[in-house]
Amino acid sequence: MKFVIKRLLVTLLTLFLVSLITFAAFHIIPGDPAAVMLGIEATEAQLADLRAEMNLDKSLPVQYGLWLKGFFTGNLGNSVRFRGEPIAGMVLERLPVTLSLAVLSLVFIFVLAIPAALLPAGRENSPLDQIINAVNTIMISFPGFFLGVLLIWIFGVLLRFFVPGAYVSYREDFGGFLACLVFPALAIALPNAAMVVKFLRGSIFRQFRSDYVRTAYSKGNSRGRVLYRHALKNAAIPAVTLMGMITADVFSGSIVIEQVFTIPGIGRLLIASITSRDFSMAQVLVIYIAFVVVLANTLADIAIQIIDPRIRVT
Repeated sequence: MKFVIKRLLVTLLTLFLVSLITFAAFHIIPGDPAAVMLGIEATEAQLADLRAEMNLDKSLPVQYGLWLKGFFTGNLGNSVRFRGEPIAGMVLERLPVTLSLAVLSLVFIFVLAIPAALLPAGRENSPLDQIINAVNTIMISFPGFFLGVLLIWIFGVLLRFFVPGAYVSYREDFGGFLACLVFPALAIALPNAAMVVKFLRGSIFRQFRSDYVRTAYSKGNSRGRVLYRHALKNAAIPAVTLMGMITADVFSGSIVIEQVFTIPGIGRLLIASITSRDFSMAQVLVIYIAFVVVLANTLADIAIQIIDPRIRVT
């Protein structure tokens, strides 16, 4: 319990520091959000009025304090790029898209990685192990954006399994919405699943060379019993740490994949806000990503302690 409380306090401190650094960084970048919103034909009086409305005429500490207050009260301000639309509404509109894509990607990762890592356990350098290792190496070698483009070309252009660029809102047709996410989720899942297989497979083989595994075999245990009752818990620790990092990545928006498949999620919204100097929007999205990263790594640390009670936090 002390460990959980300590990590929650670290999470709050991390988010505060991230918000402070992000606020300062976006205000150092050249550009006037008021000019972006009003356009090149705006007069100086109009720009001054809008700057005052957006609190841009105040000092940076005051602006940060007002933004922090609005963040906790739910008043996140209005978007510059999207002509004054409320930021909270836009984020909430796109958040289910990113979360659905992330959950589907994690399902694919587990379905693909766990069997591929466990099947060759205790059979190192067997034909099955060599095939899995070769496929795994190929998947790791593909950058995510290239794999996305490859899936679009093969399954969208050649085989016509889906229409590239087409998107169905979850509000209109949830089944069609999930169908639109299958190939983007695969583009995210395949390289990450290959990484999980690499870590878990190597860890399992190291455990099978250990003395306690040989002792378990000498007592008449089968390969499956040795794997699931003895070796798997110890082998899973590096994979759980990696899964924490992967979970943070997929839940933070998988920015490149959303852009390649034109999925209107958090990652694509972040790119649009940065390119248009939409500071308020970008700050909110960066805080969201920081929260996901810290939370995912905290849960991974807790899971490791549950798996291996020998690990203690000093």
